[in-house]
Amino acid sequence: MTHWIRFRHAGDMFGSPTATGKTLSLSDVTPLAPTAAGKMLALWNNFHALAEKLGQEIPPEPLYFIKANGSYLGTGGIIRKPPSYDGKVVFEGELGIVIGRECRAVSPAQAADYIFGYTCINDVTAVEIIGRDATFAQWTRAKSFDTFGVFGPVVATGLDPSTLCVRTVLNDQERQNYPVSDMIFEPVKIVSIVSQDMTLDAGDVICCGTSVGVGSMKPGSTIEVTIDGIGTLSNRYEN
Repeated sequence: MTHWIRFRHAGDMFGSPTATGKTLSLSDVTPLAPTAAGKMLALWNNFHALAEKLGQEIPPEPLYFIKANGSYLGTGGIIRKPPSYDGKVVFEGELGIVIGRECRAVSPAQAADYIFGYTCINDVTAVEIIGRDATFAQWTRAKSFDTFGVFGPVVATGLDPSTLCVRTVLNDQERQNYPVSDMIFEPVKIVSIVSQDMTLDAGDVICCGTSVGVGSMKPGSTIEVTIDGIGTLSNRYEN
């Protein structure tokens, strides 16, 4: 069966795109990350189930770090083991928020108007680097290697995130299947609080954090993150 991707619009998807009606075979294109995000922020400890499993306290505010924009990778791309690192590399299936317009100091009630849509995330991590130096936790380095900021396959609009589930499959074995409704800080709360700290711009991505089932990948593995209503983010991990 032939699969087609329909280009119904051209131009800036956050502005005023125009319809084209053009179609191309999916086999003739290379899917990119669905937005050229100026920054990607990612939350830690944002699910009740994982906090309970790890014996962590519920945080009073979102705990987040930044992933460098050079790390971005779309569906079908190859996640590469860093040449400078020989430890465990783990997957983390997550829901991602995509910002639609400049957002600064908004309330939770206002935040929904600044969320353009949602995407699938694989927050790849060189986990042994984080605590390797006792004087400085290296979250940014561990999360920002080239190809470690994986998201896609699309940005889906019109979704109620509280109804969604995140499913992660490693080599045909389900490793994660958890409801977004278990979040400690829901998307509008995340956007509101972060917007008090910094301006969010159109195309920026916020990874909502992961839940139980995170694990390591071996070279040659295939990892898929699926969220119904968005699609499947599928990648291989190689040396």
